[in-house]
Amino acid sequence: MPSHPQLSEILDTVSTALLTVECQQGVVGPDSALPELALAARSSGALANVARLVAAAHESGVQVIHALAERRPDGRGANHNARLFRAAEHLPVQQLSGTAAVRVAPPIEVAEEDFVVRRLHGLSPIQGTEVDALLRNLGCRTLIVTGVSANVAIPNAVFDAVNRGYTVVVPKDAIAGVPSEYTPAMIRNTLALVATVATTDEVLGCFKRPRRADRR
Repeated sequence: MPSHPQLSEILDTVSTALLTVECQQGVVGPDSALPELALAARSSGALANVARLVAAAHESGVQVIHALAERRPDGRGANHNARLFRAAEHLPVQQLSGTAAVRVAPPIEVAEEDFVVRRLHGLSPIQGTEVDALLRNLGCRTLIVTGVSANVAIPNAVFDAVNRGYTVVVPKDAIAGVPSEYTPAMIRNTLALVATVATTDEVLGCFKRPRRADRR
């Protein structure tokens, strides 16, 4: 774990953004297409911790980006080249554009200044989406990655951000995957090699600063 001064230096609020990954009703909500993952996100406290981080980011002026995965009703443009994509086509809850399934899930609150980035393809919330361009235009150098799942989308986001030159912070209690024991193993053996691992409380401690001037 980094010391508080080290983490505070990394999490300069002027150049830090918070990314929530697939924290949508159809994934982590009560009517999730993936009930085991939704249960892990809620019972572990990960979803509540994401909400705490988002609220603190709003208060301190840290930019928030919500990355959501969805598909068109006709499926056009969606991937079919992996078992995961083919299985998703048969789930009882579909992540269809414009439906409740692709709205940010409570208790996370979306503020007017947040960005909501939706993707129709792939596994990553960064590759092939607007996220990288938005971060660069805002002058962000550090990205806090939260959400689901530790199995697929979270490692994709972390690797893509690192490959693009961002410093990545992963609050280990604000991500979730299945089975539950897989998440700490992924963090310890993979994410910790390329990202700074902290706790939600440690990140929140770095957010408690005077609100910065708006970035344009």
